[in-house]
Amino acid sequence: MIYTSLEDCLLDLEKHGYLIRIKEEVDPYLEMAAIHLRVHEAKGPALLFENVKGTSYRAASNIFGTLERSRFIFRSTFRLVEQLIALKNDPVKALKNPFKNIRAGFAGLKSLPLKNPSLKPVLANQINVNSLPLIHHWPKDGGAFVTLPQVYTEDITRPGIAHSNIGMYRIQLSGNDYALNKEVGLHYQLHRGIGIHQAKANAAGQPLKVSVFVGGPPSHTLAAVMPLPEDMSETSFAGILGGRRFRYTYVDGYCISTDADFVITGEVYPGENKPEGPFGDHLGYYSLQHPFPLMRIHKVFARKQAVWPFTVVGRPPQEDTSFGELIHLLTGDALQEEIPGLKALNAVDAAGVHPLLLATGSERYTPYLTEKKPAELLTIANRILGTGQLSLAKFLFITADDANRLSVNNVQEFMEFVLRRIDFERDVHFYTKTTIDTLDYSGTELNSGSKVVFAAYGDIKRELCTNVPGVFGSIYSFENAHLAMPGVICLQHKPFIGYANAKAEMEMLDEQLKPHLAGLNEAPVIIICDDAAFTAASLRNYLWVTFTRCNPSHDIYGIDSFTEYKHWGCRGPVIFDARIKPHHAPVIEKDPVTEQKIDKIFKKGGSLGML
Repeated sequence: MIYTSLEDCLLDLEKHGYLIRIKEEVDPYLEMAAIHLRVHEAKGPALLFENVKGTSYRAASNIFGTLERSRFIFRSTFRLVEQLIALKNDPVKALKNPFKNIRAGFAGLKSLPLKNPSLKPVLANQINVNSLPLIHHWPKDGGAFVTLPQVYTEDITRPGIAHSNIGMYRIQLSGNDYALNKEVGLHYQLHRGIGIHQAKANAAGQPLKVSVFVGGPPSHTLAAVMPLPEDMSETSFAGILGGRRFRYTYVDGYCISTDADFVITGEVYPGENKPEGPFGDHLGYYSLQHPFPLMRIHKVFARKQAVWPFTVVGRPPQEDTSFGELIHLLTGDALQEEIPGLKALNAVDAAGVHPLLLATGSERYTPYLTEKKPAELLTIANRILGTGQLSLAKFLFITADDANRLSVNNVQEFMEFVLRRIDFERDVHFYTKTTIDTLDYSGTELNSGSKVVFAAYGDIKRELCTNVPGVFGSIYSFENAHLAMPGVICLQHKPFIGYANAKAEMEMLDEQLKPHLAGLNEAPVIIICDDAAFTAASLRNYLWVTFTRCNPSHDIYGIDSFTEYKHWGCRGPVIFDARIKPHHAPVIEKDPVTEQKIDKIFKKGGSLGML
């Protein structure tokens, strides 16, 4: 199925039972997001809001809410895209099987963008921002945001679509100090292509022209989040995945995606910022208010019968989880081709993606030695943490499985494999005062924090406890011990005050547990948290609490720890202080009043009464 518009896609989804229309009037302030969240949690269908309060436009969400639905949307082209990516990774395949791969070659013709098509539906109407569905997602958000934008910019030194960048950087439409209909906020993070374009424009003393496309064929949305090589344009990828060339034109010097539902054009001037945020983000916390580029609006366009697509991000899993799964399926072994020795990698969704990576690799450096210890794994770890957005990770657990049976996607099995083999005196490696994800507030300041690699290889050193060892029932000030998973103990402690105080608290714990080192071998990890029962209630809770609330250099301790020639290690369990710190961002929580308001839509007779 080749879609020429978002509405084509929605009608196709409805025809096959993947979409439900919501006919009741729904308020874009909190209600639409709350409905989306409840439906997504139930693994429900895509939604078409036909009666959005305060606007004449319809809105759609949860379009990519399940991997099954995403694959259905791209069912006509998915295999071809996989094949093309595989050929790019290994061009020799095309020479070995020229007839088998000829169809993929023809599909590549769709990668050529089409300029000035005869039909330009998005130019049908010129409107103002206040005509749009101004969706306010979470109670503490700073205003209304665009959550599925395709933000287009060009390189002023190499103008034109061939060297353009399209990224999904959130746009704040209202609130804060923005002049409605005249200004919007443009938020983007580290390692984003738009940053290179803005830096060049700033250096030349020129404003950067920005076009924000919203809607259009679903391939355009996925292209905006696809981690493509710098030499490949998102417009080319959108054409291949959508089976239809990306159509565009220029109006007043701004690139316009003619198949989009909406386009907002404007300029970003050097040094011109305004406070953007807060925004309930995908780590499960609010990203706070910070200065980000101000975009002065030029014009806003909309096609007839346009549909406003949106999503809601929050504590994973959310709709963006399906994006990640789809990207992984499409790219296959691309990362392994880029990093020699890497066998598999998982950016753990439950931990917010960037905070935690699990990897398996080869260990071939010293096969002549009888002692097995990490060597090649450390080289691979450095390559991982120096590659694109992977460099924003905080925790990397890496191991080698000579039997090739271990899966990075089975998080508990992987963690148990590592914990059985790791030597905390040797296998913990810190990177301090470095970059982390912009959305992660566990560090010392915005974009700044630390990283740690846990590298394990060799024979089993310990078995893991499946019950809480008795020693944890008799220690002072640390209480309510729970088992999060084999070998991992959660201890509850009083709220975090400051790092000097935390150091003293961990020294007190060290004094109490050091005499019991022999009995602690089967409990190699201790999590200090605000609520031990909650943290240990599920693997998902343990991963979220531990890896989103820890800054490795500041929050990792150890029983009987030492520093030798600048290498840190410990002879007993490693400790993660996963308590909420005063500088952390607030946790995202639903609004109970809004939850009651939307109940009527889910009751018998309501549009979603069947869920």
